[in-house]
Amino acid sequence: MAHINSDILRLGVDVGSTTVKAVALDPADNSVLFTRYQRHNAHQADTVRQLLEEAAGHFPGMRFRIGVCGSGGRPIAAALGACYVQEVVANAAAVRALYPEVRTAVELGGQDAKVIFFRYDEASGKLQTSDMRMNGSCAGGTGAFIDQMASLMQITPLELNDLAAKAQTIPPIASRCGVFAKSDIQPLLNQGARREDVAAGILRAVVNQTVAGLAQGREITGKLLYLGGPLTFLPELRRSFDEVLNTTGLCPENSLYFVAYGCALANVG
Repeated sequence: MAHINSDILRLGVDVGSTTVKAVALDPADNSVLFTRYQRHNAHQADTVRQLLEEAAGHFPGMRFRIGVCGSGGRPIAAALGACYVQEVVANAAAVRALYPEVRTAVELGGQDAKVIFFRYDEASGKLQTSDMRMNGSCAGGTGAFIDQMASLMQITPLELNDLAAKAQTIPPIASRCGVFAKSDIQPLLNQGARREDVAAGILRAVVNQTVAGLAQGREITGKLLYLGGPLTFLPELRRSFDEVLNTTGLCPENSLYFVAYGCALANVG
């Protein structure tokens, strides 16, 4: 284990709808010492406990200043007596520290989707969040939508990605709701449409829902970050975003842990 300059580490825990992510930082230089990504299968508290025990075992004798964020984070933070960090605050902290040139971040999770806009504030000399758009109760345009459509085609999301890479055309598929999407997909399959094309249409539906449904006419310009599980694991989804936005977005190496990293940074109290 590398030399650590403090006996109190910063630990950020991102409790999402399907996974828990944890990142431990050395407060001396904010270097990453520990990361974990684990599906919780609806057992959020138990998974967080397991990750905390693993982190404690990895750094015997160390103490942790814990910050918790994410859609399931507030009650867990309260139960731990830990600091709750609002997710957009955590995201902004990570972008400011790691990619200050970024102006937009698209983040897709298991059941939520966000477009976060940033601006450089001349007065403070810092990157600030200027706007954030998030989906409501519908999971259209999220990882759950992709899982559902892949299941309809009796394949995995990764197989759907591989099929989409071989598409020749992209059929229009409803993006707002899984029920409507199914009513588009099943006739396509019944009529003999290429499965590769249908797969590409599903991913394009996610893009359309994010750009039209969340950005709502606000132009996505400047350097763009892709964050969250679906955009990390599905390169064809990133390529579809690039084509629609006429850009080349960046999926950083730590894209799965980005919000947890920012949570650890923001928890400075």
